[in-house]
Amino acid sequence: MCSMDLEKLKMSGAGRAMAVLTSGGDAQGMNAAVRAVTRMGIYVGAKVYLIYEGYQGLVDGGGNIKLANWQSVTNIIQLGGTVIGSARCKAFTTREGRLAAAFNLVKKGITNLCVCGGDGSLTGANIFRSEWSSLLAELVQKDTLAKQHDHLNIVGLVGSIDNDFCGTDMTIGADSALHRIMEIIDAIMTTAQSHQRTFVLEVMGRHCGYLALVSALASGADWLFIPEAAAQEDWEDCMCARLESSRTKGSRLNIIIVAEGAIDINGKPISSTYIKDLVVKRLGYDTRVTVLGHVQRGGTPSAFDRILSTKLGVEAVIALLEASPDTPACVIGLSGNHPVRLPLMECVEMTKLVQKAMNEKRFDEAITLRGGGLISISNFSLAILNVGAPAAGMNAAVRSAVRLAISHGHTIYAVHDGFEGLMNGEVNRLARCGRVDGTRRLEKLLETITKFNISALLVIGGFEGYEGVLQLFEARSHYDELCIPMCVIPATISNNVPGTDFSLGADTAVNAAMEGCDKIKQSASGTKRRVFVVETMGGYCGYLATSTGIAVGADAAYIFEDPFTIHDLKANVEHLTEKMKKDIQRGLVLRNENSHENYTTDFIYRMYSAEGKGIFDCRVNVLGHLQQGGVPSPFDRNFGTKLGVRAIQWISEKLTENYRQGRVFANSPNTACVLGLNKKVISFSPVTDLKAITDFQHRMPKDQWWFHLRPMLKMLAKYQTSFCEYIPSEIEHVTRRSISTDCGF
Repeated sequence: MCSMDLEKLKMSGAGRAMAVLTSGGDAQGMNAAVRAVTRMGIYVGAKVYLIYEGYQGLVDGGGNIKLANWQSVTNIIQLGGTVIGSARCKAFTTREGRLAAAFNLVKKGITNLCVCGGDGSLTGANIFRSEWSSLLAELVQKDTLAKQHDHLNIVGLVGSIDNDFCGTDMTIGADSALHRIMEIIDAIMTTAQSHQRTFVLEVMGRHCGYLALVSALASGADWLFIPEAAAQEDWEDCMCARLESSRTKGSRLNIIIVAEGAIDINGKPISSTYIKDLVVKRLGYDTRVTVLGHVQRGGTPSAFDRILSTKLGVEAVIALLEASPDTPACVIGLSGNHPVRLPLMECVEMTKLVQKAMNEKRFDEAITLRGGGLISISNFSLAILNVGAPAAGMNAAVRSAVRLAISHGHTIYAVHDGFEGLMNGEVNRLARCGRVDGTRRLEKLLETITKFNISALLVIGGFEGYEGVLQLFEARSHYDELCIPMCVIPATISNNVPGTDFSLGADTAVNAAMEGCDKIKQSASGTKRRVFVVETMGGYCGYLATSTGIAVGADAAYIFEDPFTIHDLKANVEHLTEKMKKDIQRGLVLRNENSHENYTTDFIYRMYSAEGKGIFDCRVNVLGHLQQGGVPSPFDRNFGTKLGVRAIQWISEKLTENYRQGRVFANSPNTACVLGLNKKVISFSPVTDLKAITDFQHRMPKDQWWFHLRPMLKMLAKYQTSFCEYIPSEIEHVTRRSISTDCGF
């Protein structure tokens, strides 16, 4: 869409009315979606109504349908559940109920409706739209104003913790539910370790085993039951043998995860109680059952869910403005980090078709990591090393890589000191070393490779790891010892490694920064008119600052990639001053640590303090290494696990392909790669190809996918930014899209 069309679209919102409601089971992130729809609608000049209590409020009308303003959705992005409520509504399933709902919309002049809920809620919305003409015809006979509103536009957002809707990589609430599950599993594992217990944990998922599978992978569970992979006839014997083997090898605990809809091959339900009784009877282990229940729906939304909901909510408003009487009702989904529009009923029908069939490859990966299978024997030795600063998810990658490599029969060397350890053979002290410059240093590294007969390198680290492997590749022409497969798993909170959309640790870091900002904002709840200036890490890469800014609803986020001047800073201060004169009492400004050489965090703090004097006061916070610590998020645990597996599979293939005359000789560009997630496909990118798209001076890619999120951040902060910077999605068809298995989880 050209910029002129987008500017016209912005003007088209004037005088129009739209409404948003949440329906069905609540999901964390719904409030962020309500906020995005409301503010984006107001931004384009439309009247926006909040419908309370879901379809019941739509049927009942009256005070349940309220006109919103900018302040109506302030400070809700961090709240779980839905502040506008949700309710089951039998009345809406009848024509009489839908007639009452149509009348209530017509009274307010609302002809654009955004529904956030599951497949049942979205199906109801589509029925409502398909009946709209006949409902209006009936209302016209009763002398209402129905003639003025001849069509209804419907857009759906999928809110479901089960991640069970076809057409979107992730549904609103699924990531937050995984956070709740992992928090509980981590806590249970400590007590299980103390008492040598077995725990059976039951998670939600009547038809979809996504939550169970991902939490099993993230926690390293011993056994897993999901409805899509019915347990075989001998599952009791196999499971007990696995648990017993684990204890024999020294484990003090066992974790079994079961989805509530788990079944055996005969369709018989498998309950958590039955599993517990079986373990006690067969093995005599002290076994407990924990049913997580609705705790999975509760709590604050994760950073991923806040950003996802915001992206989908903004796109929903654009879709409503672009809709015509002939446009089918659509649902906004996520495909490879980007919003997509999909025909609503195509998605619903496809969801019904695949409810009983989860992706087999994902389940195979879970089986692969259980271990206990036959171990093959190979003549290859593999060195695994972490390079650069620590990042959450590194251990998950190492764990899965080592386990799979051992099952392939490879000899594994763990190098504790990165490239420095590889040069010196030192494993007892930690060191940060990414570069291998200098002939002497390189020769020492070659000596180690020769001494231990290392056939391949797996490097887990940030930009230093990528740059180091690139240097080793370029030295191949002089040293045959370097003609071995080399793979880089990106792991850095800065998310600045070329060849991947996400690096290990970035999701955990965004969540850590978000939680810090949430607490900072909360600290001012009893203080009027205060602005916080918060510094994030990230080097020159603004991913961390931008993503955190969207997740916490920041007023501005200063980054190196988006140059700013003193005039921009002055405009931001004036903007905040105007906001402080109204109902909004707090402001939050983020600054990436290297966003500007002269406009430092202290400079911005002093400028805001001086220019806002008498209107608001200012505080400064440097989050620092808080962003680098903490427990890995479910995303990073799973991402690390998957990347570790893929890396070893790739290395094993390259070792076999390039083994000739009794040695490995790999000198082609595709034998030295960065393993990354691009859109939703895990792929290997040769480091030589990535060199051309790398800004080595600032240690980051020249172009970054997340930069297009910047206009959304500015619009939702009520800045008059160029609307043409926003890139809208286009309609796709779910039946024509490949359902990829390689999304973030």
